[in-house]
Amino acid sequence: MKLGVRLESLGMPVRQGLGEAERLGVTGVQVDAAGDLAPDRLTATGRREFRHLLRGHGQGLTALGCPLRHGFDTAENLQPRIEHVRKVMTLAFDLGAGVIVVEAGRIPDTANDPRAALLTESLLALGQHGDRVGTVLALETGAESGAMLRQFLDRLDTGGLGVNYDPANLLMNGFEPLAELVALSGRIVHVHAKDARRGGASRSAQEVPLGHGDIDWLQVVGTLSAQDYRGYLTVERESGTNRAADVAAGVAFLRRLVGG
Repeated sequence: MKLGVRLESLGMPVRQGLGEAERLGVTGVQVDAAGDLAPDRLTATGRREFRHLLRGHGQGLTALGCPLRHGFDTAENLQPRIEHVRKVMTLAFDLGAGVIVVEAGRIPDTANDPRAALLTESLLALGQHGDRVGTVLALETGAESGAMLRQFLDRLDTGGLGVNYDPANLLMNGFEPLAELVALSGRIVHVHAKDARRGGASRSAQEVPLGHGDIDWLQVVGTLSAQDYRGYLTVERESGTNRAADVAAGVAFLRRLVGG
């Protein structure tokens, strides 16, 4: 397994963040396809320059993030949203990233829910686009169980869909991260290394620095290894007062578990 960091978690401009990633000794970064890196703003020349910038800092892309205001289970502006994600998938291929991380929306409990058809048709179309351009859309975990997500993906005839396994998201939504990891075996194409602590009677579960939560990372890494996962563990920190320091400590923590 390889180690990476999410640039947005460092809270730095892109160039400075790449320098920090290089200093931390990781080999990849996840960055959002937004702002100056949005597909409509990054020209062919800009794409070449960004690839050169990555190489200059010894980095590849672990994944390209694709932030959305709504998932594919929401009818409002759905077609423009699908077209945007198609552009991000093509951009990912141009930049050398094989994975795009997205929050697709929650899978409905019943097949006759109108949102189920929206989600199914949208993701099938995007998965087939991924088949054509050589990228995989990785659905973020946490909105439903791993078993439900796997069953949903197994019904779609495309290799362009996978899973971004985020154990902290699962724990904060009331699931058991290790059990969901087992259920998702063979479907995981990217991992967010993020931690969380269960809540007590008066508070909900919350994100904490990597290695300080209730997730057994030794078991997670061991299970991923047994599943022959060879992709990235990308350290992500979405809250906290000193996220860059938390990310650096998280990289050091993971390095003790996976080596390298």
